[in-house]
Amino acid sequence: MKLLLFFGFVAVALAEVIRFEGDKVFRLKPSLDAHVTLIKDLAKSIKLDFWSPDSEDLVTIDINVDIHVPARYLDMMYTTLEQGGIVYEILIDDFQSAVDGQADSGASPRAHSYTKYNTWSEIEAWANTIASSNPSLVSSQVIGNTYEGRSMILLKVGKSSTSPKPAIFMDCGIHAREWISPAFCQWFVNEAVTTYGSDSAMTTLLNSMDVYVLPVFNIDGYVYTHTSDRMWRKTRSRNSGSSCIGTDPNRNFDAGWCTIGASSNPCSETFCGSTPESEIESKNVANFIRDNKSTIKAYLTVHSYSQLLLFPYSYTYDLAAHHSELLQVAEGATAALTSLHGTRYTSGPGAATIYPAAGGSDDWAYDLGIKYSYTFELRDTGYYGFLLPESQIQPTCEETMLAVNYIAAHVLKNLY
Repeated sequence: MKLLLFFGFVAVALAEVIRFEGDKVFRLKPSLDAHVTLIKDLAKSIKLDFWSPDSEDLVTIDINVDIHVPARYLDMMYTTLEQGGIVYEILIDDFQSAVDGQADSGASPRAHSYTKYNTWSEIEAWANTIASSNPSLVSSQVIGNTYEGRSMILLKVGKSSTSPKPAIFMDCGIHAREWISPAFCQWFVNEAVTTYGSDSAMTTLLNSMDVYVLPVFNIDGYVYTHTSDRMWRKTRSRNSGSSCIGTDPNRNFDAGWCTIGASSNPCSETFCGSTPESEIESKNVANFIRDNKSTIKAYLTVHSYSQLLLFPYSYTYDLAAHHSELLQVAEGATAALTSLHGTRYTSGPGAATIYPAAGGSDDWAYDLGIKYSYTFELRDTGYYGFLLPESQIQPTCEETMLAVNYIAAHVLKNLY
């Protein structure tokens, strides 16, 4: 009995949600090489959570550096910044309040809603229901299991057809803490189902093409952000020879793997994994896309935050073979997005537009032969960062729909 009680206490302790009382998010503005060195040295001595760029290795002069700083390191942070003469501002002054403040939509916390951040169990039930309720438009399949054994559900949205149709593949939630991303995938499927037959563009798209939607790529990590650590980013796999958990799935694809903007250190947030596709989630997605590459004409992957629409390459500064067309489509898509709420996006190749990063799914898809390969970085530009309130889900999804529809219409007109 004592043993059972002991294990019960251990289970409760392990399941305890991390709180962020007193933590803050800083935006640093390094303008000298000495500032960059100082930030990198600080990151070596204390555990900092880099929001943008993804790790200290990617810090350069004249970019904004957003860092979540635990309360216990604030004194050291302030001292370092003042002594080093680094210009900074506080983006989030009360981190725990920002975490608590996300749930401001008024949606019931116990039921699936398109305007709240649903749990994985709610998303899983929703996926099964929307497929069974719309059999002529939506079907579901499991493309494999995650590291922790959860089913990776893929929805195929499109008018049923006896012959293969050209397709678009879209995934959300590669990085666990980017909650607005899975919210968009759910929104897209609902929009497709509810406007088919009344909206001419959507009707044409779904009659002519299929859209494969993976609502959550990194399910284990997403579950962990709901149950334990809201700021978790990576997968939840164990790493041989290290106590640090997880790999960055968007550094785990075979595209310039681990050469630049990725880390071979398992404790890094940008750990590239032991080999390309070492993560079962990456392998499941890559296998599906490889198996269907004759029909998949576009690959869209949805992240947050920064308000960007990126395309290859990120693992090299070389321009993609289809650079001018990819740029033209991206600029048209972002103009469509901006037209609704005035939200401004920047578009361009990943390495040149933000920073180099090897092993990304978009570069891998492009190199596989999928010409229209894009990465969305949704709202915002740092005021809330990963803690975008639920009240922004609807406007974010509405405007992103316009960009996705623009890309889809171009792909449909330019099949190859």
